[in-house]
Amino acid sequence: MRISTVTIFEQSVGSMNRQQADFMHLSQQLASGRRVVTPSDDPQAASRAVAVGQSQAVTQQFTDARVSARNALSQEESVLNSVSDAISSAKALLVQASNGTLSDADRQSIASELRGIYETVMGQANATDGNGRYLFGGYQDSSAPFVDTGDGVVYQGDDRVRHQRVDASREMPVGDSGEDIFLSVPSGAGYVAQQGKVDADGKVVADNSGSVTFKGPQVIDNSDPGYGQRYQVVFGSDDDGNPTYSVQQQDEDGNWQSIGVDDQPYDPEGTSVEAGGLRLELKGEPHNGDSITYAPASEMNTNLFESFEKALAVLENPAETPSEQASMKNTLNTVMREFDAGLDNVLTTRASVGARLNELDVIDSVSGNRQLNYAQTMSDLVDLDYNQAIAEYSLRQVGMQAAQQAFIGIRDMSLFNYL
Repeated sequence: MRISTVTIFEQSVGSMNRQQADFMHLSQQLASGRRVVTPSDDPQAASRAVAVGQSQAVTQQFTDARVSARNALSQEESVLNSVSDAISSAKALLVQASNGTLSDADRQSIASELRGIYETVMGQANATDGNGRYLFGGYQDSSAPFVDTGDGVVYQGDDRVRHQRVDASREMPVGDSGEDIFLSVPSGAGYVAQQGKVDADGKVVADNSGSVTFKGPQVIDNSDPGYGQRYQVVFGSDDDGNPTYSVQQQDEDGNWQSIGVDDQPYDPEGTSVEAGGLRLELKGEPHNGDSITYAPASEMNTNLFESFEKALAVLENPAETPSEQASMKNTLNTVMREFDAGLDNVLTTRASVGARLNELDVIDSVSGNRQLNYAQTMSDLVDLDYNQAIAEYSLRQVGMQAAQQAFIGIRDMSLFNYL
């Protein structure tokens, strides 16, 4: 069979083109460092690489979300640290103001310093995140959550908390409601006593006119069946005009019921009242109808700003009569208890924020390991083995050169060269 020169030429050129195409493809692999340059190189590996790449992108999105969550929680933790320091400083001032040797001018000086702390706490409660969003307003973060209306500070935010998904199976709260921080106390915060009759919110509805002061209440038996209930000590007098006291307990309907401690003799020099597993130390001259109410902190005043306002009211006004001096002492004792409960609540929230920050660190560590696994899987699927590729590159180069030399030799094979 005769093979024409054109056929030989076409076959040689085709062979060289194939050799050159393989050589160029290998050059692309070496330049990119990837074994799979196009899906046709390894369809199965290319398909798996797409899925792994998507997983890497999702994991990176969660990483970015954790950065945002960490920034928000770090800002909140910083504010709560300032608030806890302010409450501690305020309580120290109240301890100083309780000194009976201080004059009205001294207490007014303390009140001036206390007001500065009050304004600081108010400012921290209305702190923003730097982008104009209020930290403690819940979803109502476009306006200040705490507003002084003249009749007290009111909360204008809501009780909802923003959440952010920081991992595939974890949606984390990245803030806390101002109501939970500044208008609440933790469970188990103990008892708070308040002179006078108070309503269900712990606000005084009928103040005392006598000079009775109190200490406590102190827990002596938290297993007492009546522990955790609300009590009041009501003062009266017997037929001879001697002071007496009775202890009453509030029922579920809000009515005061006797617990069997009625018309007990009261010693103005010092009387210890025990009821519901609590002890209350009383001293001073009562007037008929005066009372001392004590209940779990969660059932009394839980508004931190109102506690400041009560303390400022008694410190800024002169206490001249025995009744005014007793009222000042009782109010300061009450506010110190409320500050303790408020500080515990802030610290509890701060501990929660710290726990969430620690959890973010743990999730970051797990996510980092996951990303390493994805990177290793991706490398196994599409990355190039340079040793093998370089050896094949050299072989292809030799093969292409051989094909070119063969083409030159075949091209010159013609009878006309010998005629």
